[in-house]
Amino acid sequence: MRPPIRHVILDRDGVLNAEPGDGGYVTDWAQWRWLPGALESLVLLHAEGVCISVATNQSCVGRGILARDRLDAIHASMLDEVARAGGAIDHLFVCPHAPGDLCGCRKPAPGMLRDAIEASGIPRPATVAVGDDLRDLQAAKAAGIPAALVRTGKGAATEAALDEIDVPVFDNVRAFTAALLSGSIAPVESRIP
Repeated sequence: MRPPIRHVILDRDGVLNAEPGDGGYVTDWAQWRWLPGALESLVLLHAEGVCISVATNQSCVGRGILARDRLDAIHASMLDEVARAGGAIDHLFVCPHAPGDLCGCRKPAPGMLRDAIEASGIPRPATVAVGDDLRDLQAAKAAGIPAALVRTGKGAATEAALDEIDVPVFDNVRAFTAALLSGSIAPVESRIP
């Protein structure tokens, strides 16, 4: 029997916050828009003692669109707002590299997820990754952990593009959180391509 999930690794853009409508990047805190139920989910998971990590590709830094200190300021505001709401993000991992840099951290590579597992001290079977993009699911597979897909962000398109999907799919992170905390989901190892 699979142990209960005690560690959730969340993607950022399209899972926690809305991506800008122009397909660009959040380059200032004023552009940040929590997706419905995302902040509430962070509070609920924290209250239940679930360790929360965020692992996010931010190639805007590697592409020279956003300076790393400005990205760090956005994340500081995010963490502050979560804390003021009564939640917490325990660990934050960022890949600042451009796609051509061939690093080991940019999803679908598993580097950030492996780092999150190590930092949490919680074993793989008690960890799940939640994302909206195929590369999130592929990173989870490469890291040896189960995954869940949300339909926010790129999630609906990701779901439609997959001929077969054997990971749980939720309308948003709020629906994922409700299912996780009610015990009605038990993520399984995926067979994502």
